[in-house]
Amino acid sequence: MKLVTYRKHPADSGHLGAIVGDLVVDLEELGMITGDALPGDMLDFIDLGPQAVEQTAAILEDLDGAFPLGTARPLANVTLLAPIPRTRKNVFGIGLNYVEHVNESAKSLDTSIELPKQPVVFSKPPTTIIADGDPIRHDGALTQQLDWEVELAAIIGTRARHVSEDEAMRHVFGYSVMVDVSARDNRRAGQWIVSKGMDSYAPFGPCIVTADEIPDPHNLELWLTKNGEEKQRSNTKNMLFKIPTLISDISAGITLEPGDVIATGTPEGVGAGRDPQEWMWPGDLIRCGVEGIGTLTNPVVRAG
Repeated sequence: MKLVTYRKHPADSGHLGAIVGDLVVDLEELGMITGDALPGDMLDFIDLGPQAVEQTAAILEDLDGAFPLGTARPLANVTLLAPIPRTRKNVFGIGLNYVEHVNESAKSLDTSIELPKQPVVFSKPPTTIIADGDPIRHDGALTQQLDWEVELAAIIGTRARHVSEDEAMRHVFGYSVMVDVSARDNRRAGQWIVSKGMDSYAPFGPCIVTADEIPDPHNLELWLTKNGEEKQRSNTKNMLFKIPTLISDISAGITLEPGDVIATGTPEGVGAGRDPQEWMWPGDLIRCGVEGIGTLTNPVVRAG
């Protein structure tokens, strides 16, 4: 399933929906009619566990497009929010997780040319999250080096603590797209949270595709363009540390909980690694995507 959080009108707080063709089916409204207890919030749905995905998929399949009146709306008529508009805790970011990105970072940033021996983990606060179409804020008083990084995001479905790599994928709920926006001139003594953690620095969405729909997350094309010009294109098979390793490594000391998000790293092609270097500026349009999931389009605007 492709799951979204959407607004029916501008003053709406957001509802859980499933994309079926060119429609968004409101799962809470559908459940009220079918007699199934389905929540209206993405995190509440994830909390129900894998059986909720199976139950909901079966309901949608049985209806076969004949949705009860008022439960389905044209996708074009609603506004998509980030699939999890506010995560329960910081997004887990992974740095230097593609070999070629390690190489380009070593040439232009204060990182080592040596491949990491363990995952490089940082975090992005919940206030970084924005939706497809929302603006990336460029504050010229804080940065003159605003950069892009397209990434596959993995969403945790069940509590994971001291998880082995063999067990790790059982804890994945689904996948989405994220842009790890980075102010390169705000790295402080090797600490990245200010550089990567400012408001609007994590475009996220447009949906979550449940794990059963993506049998191999390590063979997906991902790409990014700026103003229509391709800047990044690679495949998740080129990750240095695959998702089972990331989950096992993080959960060794930090409990992963339902709804936690791991942004799994970016491939080569970031602005800092180019010659000459390139940055995002107000007026730019960033578009990116991951195969089988969807695309994000976000304008860069001057922060007011």
